[in-house]
Amino acid sequence: MTYQDVLETARKNMAPKCRVCRECNGIVCRGEIPGVGGKGTGNAFIINYDYLSKIKINMDVIYENRGQDTSVELFGRKFAAPVFAAPISGLSNNYNGYLNEQTYAEILVPGCIEAGCAAFTGDGAGDNFFLDPLKAVKAAGGVAVPTIKPWAKEDIFHKMDLAVEAGAMAIAMDIDSAGLPLLAAAGKPVNAKSTAELTEIAAYASVPFIIKGIMTAEGAKKAAASGAYGIVVSNHGGRVLDNTPATLEVLPEIKAAVGNAVKIFVDGGIRTGSDVFKSLALGADAVLIGRPYVVAACGGGAEGVALYTRKITAELQEAMKMTGCATLADITTDKVRFTK
Repeated sequence: MTYQDVLETARKNMAPKCRVCRECNGIVCRGEIPGVGGKGTGNAFIINYDYLSKIKINMDVIYENRGQDTSVELFGRKFAAPVFAAPISGLSNNYNGYLNEQTYAEILVPGCIEAGCAAFTGDGAGDNFFLDPLKAVKAAGGVAVPTIKPWAKEDIFHKMDLAVEAGAMAIAMDIDSAGLPLLAAAGKPVNAKSTAELTEIAAYASVPFIIKGIMTAEGAKKAAASGAYGIVVSNHGGRVLDNTPATLEVLPEIKAAVGNAVKIFVDGGIRTGSDVFKSLALGADAVLIGRPYVVAACGGGAEGVALYTRKITAELQEAMKMTGCATLADITTDKVRFTK
């Protein structure tokens, strides 16, 4: 199986909701919710993708060769690369139902592990959106990160208990889900959380707690103050607020604000190993990738997921080779530049 085989099969299996475009940039599907597009005009999705093209990589191949190590340590574990599948739910509404919550997780979680990485799993309007992926998390020995919506406190604690029982290595909360139109339409009570509430939630978690949906330096400071293990710089793939800045545009100021106080993940338009390199150069410890993982799962099953993950890892390694970076710590801001 090649990655091209995966894409061709996915086009058949995902039609008509996702066209599996040559460039997954949000233009063709703009505004399509339900569907895979961005909210409103769809600009936030497109801005995420386009901003990455403004960042160029500085090539330098005059150095003492020490090889390239793409591995990273997070959650007390070592991973082959700083690449994680982002939490995605609503497979029937948004991706035509070729896979459902359970079958997607049964493909995604082991596929990522096979390639030495891991997945975040999702949550949503129905209880099964969280419970079905949790079965795959447990079957994988907990090498995954269940993600909980910002529900009422009692519901959050209950789902945290279930995640811990499944052996999850960490738990995330995508607080930006408060802006998801499909949850609003379903009448589900998701809301913003105060620093005090997040502090209580982080303290309740017996595993590392990650707050997803941070887009400002001030928000990052509040998340760090709550005791979170990590944050995800994310605008939910452009699906919660129209016309937000790109995630990588705000990443450097967020890194400057919190330094090493929390682990920093970032998502939004990341598609290649070069994009991962750019993200790390601007301050991220790791990245999350969303839509392409659904394509990989629909087009190639667990083998397709592993293939895509290895493809991204190999591209990151190649970028490191061409810039004199032996380890991820060598990928610093001076390795990239911006163009207008």
